[in-house]
Amino acid sequence: MSFPVADHAPDLNNLDRQFFFHPFTALGDHERNGPLVMVSGEGVWLEDNHGKRYIDSMAGLWCVNIGYGRREIADAIHAQAMKLPYYHTFASMSTEAPILLAQKLIEMSPVPMSKVFFGNSGSDANDTQVKLVWYYNNARGLPLKKKIIARRRGYHGVTVVTAGMTGLPGLHGGFDLPLPFIKHTTAPHRLWEAEPGQSDAEFVAKLANDLEQLILAEGPETVGAMIMEPVMGAGGVIVPPEGYYPAIQKVLDKYDVLLIADEVICGFGRLGTMFGTEAMGMKPDLITVAKGVTSAYVPLSACLVSEKVWRAIVAGSDKLGVFGHGFTYSGHPIAAAAALANLKVIEDEQLVAQAGSRGKIMHQYLRAAFADHPAVGDVRGFGLIGAVEFVAARNPARRFDPALKVGVRVAKAALASGLITRGLPDGDSIAFSPPFVISEEEIAEMVQRARKAVDQVFGELKAEGHWQG
Repeated sequence: MSFPVADHAPDLNNLDRQFFFHPFTALGDHERNGPLVMVSGEGVWLEDNHGKRYIDSMAGLWCVNIGYGRREIADAIHAQAMKLPYYHTFASMSTEAPILLAQKLIEMSPVPMSKVFFGNSGSDANDTQVKLVWYYNNARGLPLKKKIIARRRGYHGVTVVTAGMTGLPGLHGGFDLPLPFIKHTTAPHRLWEAEPGQSDAEFVAKLANDLEQLILAEGPETVGAMIMEPVMGAGGVIVPPEGYYPAIQKVLDKYDVLLIADEVICGFGRLGTMFGTEAMGMKPDLITVAKGVTSAYVPLSACLVSEKVWRAIVAGSDKLGVFGHGFTYSGHPIAAAAALANLKVIEDEQLVAQAGSRGKIMHQYLRAAFADHPAVGDVRGFGLIGAVEFVAARNPARRFDPALKVGVRVAKAALASGLITRGLPDGDSIAFSPPFVISEEEIAEMVQRARKAVDQVFGELKAEGHWQG
């Protein structure tokens, strides 16, 4: 028996405010205003409990890569739930689906990898990577080599360790983070970090030198790893200049520092290659995946571990005993079955290539709509991920007062027009990261709605005296 969803909208609103503690939410505002409740989705479209439809230009949180409403994934989840809904993977226990998924991920890996450790989210996977780095260096007789370097504006999760690695102040305030062993270096964000007139080669040299000076200041014998997203996501959709990763890799190799590639957003096609590591020319020792591995139909993450790291961990376990890390849901069979079905859809429908081609179209539309806007400092991206960054003045670039929350304000105006975008937390940017199945017509509509929201907000800012136009 079914009921019209709209009849329950007021109850859902009140029940949510009464019982649901939301992540990354202005809690006082939420208590006053309540939630926006989504009830269905198909392709790139979502529908709320009042029947209003939205283009989801963010694929949820950068994750619903194959789009909403895919029967193939639902069928795989159902079949696995009926056959064997759960069994653990501790103490050499296993089930079929995660075995096959581990094999698949190693075969797909952009650089040679040896083993796969499963978790539940990108946060816990990156947390696991830090523990692997520590275990690896302890096994090598290098117990001081524990510090982790990340980049300002990077995003790596929300555990005590990974929120600290995240280079966004909003994840630190009130939580006493980051912990002392986490250090941050300069992000490759040309708009704000490059000197006027600086060439890409000069900017890359500066960034590599910043990293080397940080390692030397901390002591190379204390630095265990550096973690980087191929293209930085939540911190602004920052695409590094050509030559950046080889220059950084040279510094890491010089001081025996492992590289962790955080592929949580970029992995499985977002950049028009199966992994962002391929597109950016990275050579990681460890790779983190999540989000796109199941297109978020169920939670799953994985750490891909190189043979070099694996052999040291095995040697350490031979001395220390059981490897003392893992989760109740590591290698969950339903999640693994969903991932296998998701990866089959991506391959069968050639969605990686499609993400690349649709990404080129999206960037053409974004540049046409925003490149000449007097309040736009940058239109950037790679593959099917992009951002528009707003500035109070263009030459030289000058930021808006952070209290104005311009990016968030644009995203709210877009929501009213039936477009879900996202105001990013560090700077006045809005992001676009739609499902790979988006059509050119939907891209055009997405950008048109975004431009409408921008015009509305900057008209208001001008009237308020916050922008000269």
